[in-house]
Amino acid sequence: MWKIWLVLSGIFLVIEIINMGFLVFWFSIGSLIAMIISFFIDNVIIQSTIFLISSTILLFATKPFVNKVLPKTAFIKTNSASLEGKVGKVIYDIDPIEGKGQVKVSGETWSAKSYDDTYISKDTEIIIEKIEGVKLVVKPL
Repeated sequence: MWKIWLVLSGIFLVIEIINMGFLVFWFSIGSLIAMIISFFIDNVIIQSTIFLISSTILLFATKPFVNKVLPKTAFIKTNSASLEGKVGKVIYDIDPIEGKGQVKVSGETWSAKSYDDTYISKDTEIIIEKIEGVKLVVKPL
Protein backbone atom coordinates (compact mmCIF):
# COMPACT_ATOMS: atom_id res chain seq x y z
CA MET A 1 0.00 0.00 0.00
CA TRP A 2 2.93 2.36 0.54
CA LYS A 3 3.46 2.61 -3.22
CA ILE A 4 -0.07 3.92 -3.73
CA TRP A 5 0.45 6.60 -1.06
CA LEU A 6 3.75 7.60 -2.69
CA VAL A 7 2.09 7.89 -6.12
CA LEU A 8 -0.77 9.92 -4.61
CA SER A 9 1.76 12.23 -2.99
CA GLY A 10 3.41 12.79 -6.36
CA ILE A 11 0.07 13.45 -8.04
CA PHE A 12 -0.85 16.01 -5.38
CA LEU A 13 2.54 17.72 -5.84
CA VAL A 14 2.03 17.96 -9.61
CA ILE A 15 -1.45 19.44 -9.06
CA GLU A 16 0.07 21.93 -6.62
CA ILE A 17 2.71 22.97 -9.13
CA ILE A 18 0.03 23.57 -11.75
CA ASN A 19 -2.36 25.28 -9.32
CA MET A 20 0.13 27.25 -7.15
CA GLY A 21 -2.50 27.92 -4.50
CA PHE A 22 -0.59 26.26 -1.65
CA LEU A 23 -3.62 24.12 -0.86
CA VAL A 24 -3.05 20.71 -2.43
CA PHE A 25 0.48 20.60 -1.03
CA TRP A 26 -0.85 19.51 2.35
CA PHE A 27 -2.61 16.53 0.79
CA SER A 28 0.78 15.51 -0.56
CA ILE A 29 2.27 15.68 2.94
CA GLY A 30 -0.75 13.78 4.31
CA SER A 31 -0.09 11.08 1.71
CA LEU A 32 3.50 10.80 2.87
CA ILE A 33 2.36 10.49 6.50
CA ALA A 34 -0.11 7.76 5.45
CA MET A 35 2.71 6.04 3.57
CA ILE A 36 4.85 5.95 6.73
CA ILE A 37 1.87 4.60 8.71
CA SER A 38 1.36 1.89 6.06
CA PHE A 39 4.72 0.36 7.07
CA PHE A 40 3.30 -0.32 10.54
CA ILE A 41 -0.46 -0.74 10.00
CA ASP A 42 -1.99 -2.75 7.15
CA ASN A 43 -5.55 -1.49 7.57
CA VAL A 44 -6.45 0.81 4.62
CA ILE A 45 -9.26 2.49 6.54
CA ILE A 46 -6.89 3.57 9.32
CA GLN A 47 -4.34 4.79 6.75
CA SER A 48 -7.03 6.78 4.91
CA THR A 49 -8.28 8.25 8.17
CA ILE A 50 -4.77 9.33 9.14
CA PHE A 51 -4.35 10.83 5.66
CA LEU A 52 -7.54 12.87 5.99
CA ILE A 53 -6.89 13.98 9.56
CA SER A 54 -3.24 14.95 8.99
CA SER A 55 -4.03 16.80 5.76
CA THR A 56 -6.87 18.73 7.40
CA ILE A 57 -4.81 19.63 10.47
CA LEU A 58 -1.88 20.79 8.33
CA LEU A 59 -4.18 22.79 6.09
CA PHE A 60 -5.91 24.68 8.89
CA ALA A 61 -2.82 25.03 11.09
CA THR A 62 -0.77 26.68 8.36
CA LYS A 63 -3.50 28.80 6.73
CA PRO A 64 -2.84 31.92 8.90
CA PHE A 65 0.89 31.65 8.17
CA VAL A 66 0.31 31.26 4.42
CA ASN A 67 -2.03 34.27 4.40
CA LYS A 68 0.74 36.38 5.99
CA VAL A 69 3.43 35.18 3.58
CA LEU A 70 1.52 35.33 0.30
CA PRO A 71 0.84 38.80 -1.08
CA LYS A 72 -2.67 40.15 -0.60
CA THR A 73 -2.88 41.35 -4.19
CA ALA A 74 -2.29 38.04 -5.89
CA PHE A 75 -4.30 39.12 -8.91
CA ILE A 76 -3.22 42.07 -10.98
CA LYS A 77 -5.80 43.73 -13.19
CA THR A 78 -4.92 43.43 -16.84
CA ASN A 79 -6.36 44.42 -20.21
CA SER A 80 -9.60 46.36 -20.01
CA ALA A 81 -10.01 45.75 -16.26
CA SER A 82 -6.85 47.80 -15.69
CA LEU A 83 -8.64 50.88 -17.07
CA GLU A 84 -10.95 51.30 -14.07
CA GLY A 85 -10.03 54.44 -12.15
CA LYS A 86 -7.92 55.92 -14.96
CA VAL A 87 -8.39 59.41 -16.29
CA GLY A 88 -9.10 60.12 -19.95
CA LYS A 89 -10.55 62.72 -22.28
CA VAL A 90 -13.78 62.80 -24.25
CA ILE A 91 -13.03 62.94 -27.99
CA TYR A 92 -16.63 62.58 -29.21
CA ASP A 93 -19.55 63.94 -27.19
CA ILE A 94 -21.14 61.36 -24.88
CA ASP A 95 -24.87 61.54 -25.57
CA PRO A 96 -27.04 59.14 -23.52
CA ILE A 97 -30.07 59.67 -25.76
CA GLU A 98 -28.27 58.61 -28.95
CA GLY A 99 -26.03 56.13 -27.11
CA LYS A 100 -22.89 57.58 -28.67
CA GLY A 101 -19.62 58.79 -27.28
CA GLN A 102 -15.91 58.09 -27.31
CA VAL A 103 -13.05 58.69 -24.95
CA LYS A 104 -9.30 58.43 -25.22
CA VAL A 105 -7.48 56.69 -22.37
CA SER A 106 -3.78 55.82 -22.39
CA GLY A 107 -3.60 56.46 -26.13
CA GLU A 108 -6.52 54.14 -26.93
CA THR A 109 -9.97 55.11 -28.15
CA TRP A 110 -12.96 53.51 -26.45
CA SER A 111 -16.73 53.76 -26.79
CA ALA A 112 -18.18 55.29 -23.67
CA LYS A 113 -21.36 56.18 -21.86
CA SER A 114 -21.91 58.38 -18.87
CA TYR A 115 -22.24 56.94 -15.38
CA ASP A 116 -25.41 58.86 -14.53
CA ASP A 117 -26.84 59.22 -18.08
CA THR A 118 -25.79 62.86 -18.43
CA TYR A 119 -24.42 64.58 -21.51
CA ILE A 120 -20.63 65.02 -21.45
CA SER A 121 -19.11 67.34 -24.03
CA LYS A 122 -15.93 66.92 -26.05
CA ASP A 123 -12.57 67.71 -24.36
CA THR A 124 -13.97 67.05 -20.87
CA GLU A 125 -11.66 65.07 -18.60
CA ILE A 126 -13.31 61.93 -17.28
CA ILE A 127 -12.61 59.09 -14.89
CA ILE A 128 -13.51 55.51 -15.70
CA GLU A 129 -15.92 54.02 -13.16
CA LYS A 130 -16.44 50.57 -14.67
CA ILE A 131 -16.71 48.60 -17.88
CA GLU A 132 -19.97 47.26 -19.31
CA GLY A 133 -19.42 45.00 -22.27
CA VAL A 134 -17.25 46.97 -24.70
CA LYS A 135 -18.15 50.41 -23.33
CA LEU A 136 -16.45 52.36 -20.60
CA VAL A 137 -18.77 53.88 -18.03
CA VAL A 138 -17.35 57.30 -17.20
CA LYS A 139 -18.09 60.43 -15.24
CA PRO A 140 -16.55 63.89 -15.48
CA LEU A 141 -13.74 64.84 -13.13
